[in-house]
Amino acid sequence: MTETASYQPVNNLKPVATARSVSNTSRDEEDWNRPKSNIWKVMACCWSFFVMGANDSASGLLSYYGLSYIAVSVIFLSPLIGYVVAAVLDTKIYHCMGRRGVAIISPACHLIAYLVNCFHPPYPVLVITLALVGIGNRLIDSAWNAWASSMKHASQVLGCLHAAFGLGAVMTPLVLSSMLSQGGLPWYYFYYVMIGCAAVELLTSVAAFWNMSAAAPTQFSADPSKAEPLIKQSGLRETLSRNPSARVTWTCSAFLFLYVGIELGLAGWVVTFMSDAKHEAPFASGLTAAWFWLGLSLGRIALGFVTPRLGERLAVILYILCEIAIGFVIHFGPIVVVAAVATAMQGFFLGPLFPAIVYATVRLLPEHMHVTAVGVATGFSSLGSSTFPFLVGVVAEAHGVTLLQPFVIVLSALILALWVSLPRLPKIDPPLDAALFGLSRYIHYNIQIPSFGEILYSGKACTPP
Repeated sequence: MTETASYQPVNNLKPVATARSVSNTSRDEEDWNRPKSNIWKVMACCWSFFVMGANDSASGLLSYYGLSYIAVSVIFLSPLIGYVVAAVLDTKIYHCMGRRGVAIISPACHLIAYLVNCFHPPYPVLVITLALVGIGNRLIDSAWNAWASSMKHASQVLGCLHAAFGLGAVMTPLVLSSMLSQGGLPWYYFYYVMIGCAAVELLTSVAAFWNMSAAAPTQFSADPSKAEPLIKQSGLRETLSRNPSARVTWTCSAFLFLYVGIELGLAGWVVTFMSDAKHEAPFASGLTAAWFWLGLSLGRIALGFVTPRLGERLAVILYILCEIAIGFVIHFGPIVVVAAVATAMQGFFLGPLFPAIVYATVRLLPEHMHVTAVGVATGFSSLGSSTFPFLVGVVAEAHGVTLLQPFVIVLSALILALWVSLPRLPKIDPPLDAALFGLSRYIHYNIQIPSFGEILYSGKACTPP
């Protein structure tokens, strides 16, 4: 069975004809291992996401400044500044320097920020350096997510990228707990580790993406020497203001806004929650954060194989319901060990949601809107990562950190409603090659009974042309 190339999941969205769309053969051939250079590119992207994860889970360092909950919460707003700056610059960087520019600028932002932080600067300076980190993270988020989503097995590649993020986040609590609680080292020693990680990121990213300049940012041919013209991208105004693409983009952006708020709200405050609400020791509380990120990473890898079999729509609904149920267990359970294990399970079911919504975005929109739409959605995820951890701090200051799980449960119910409102995604076959990630191959699209989301978005069912 082959994919119906002309199918458009959302009506009235007509992809712009490009050199890439002219040759479906070369487009279908690109995967994580075709051409061979993609193997190294995927590995470089995974390392970049690893560094991002290690950075985002380092909020436990802030306790060493002796600040209040609200003052500490300001640090979560800091990356938002960097994301806003990057949102203005990323299109220019992409068109002037291609993905090579992203591979140079993003790791350089990380490296400069960590070099400053290793000198244990005053808290206001730390806020500024983390804004610089936000610039690097935003460029990576939009560029590498959009690139991975264009592959044949996009869902699984995205799952691996975001699993690497989770593994990086696992590393930070373990290193911090060992260095600070056990080794008695100053907090800023952690950034010596991050300097090494950022240096490796710079070398690997530049080496992998050096040939992807603005003249040929993406190569779909099996022969990497055959460069193709730059695809014509849609403008921001077209993607955000013209229906039905605007509704899909806004819905997916709202989903990521809330989801990342849940993820980093939990990750940023679970140590404080375990120590203040559950009265756990500092070292064990730090390990709980590591368990959360480990569960999230394992969920993105393991459930990445389950999701295609269940279907993305049903799978995501089940994952969110399981995560909500576990939230009730953590909130009402009096046993500390149960709360710690349940926190890891909560991360496990949260893990696949980010790759799933990115994958849904690119499947519901035509190719020329992918970079813009994914960039907007990940931009909103940064807003959520800044806003909701800050709000948790405000609530904790006023009513105590025990309200963390009710806060998460409410947000989880909202993302469930957003997911259900999306149109149905095209069906996929069961895996045909278990040795190659156990991945699925797309088949022809069948006429579907219209869902509420399809009626809401296009007024009629999605049907093949």
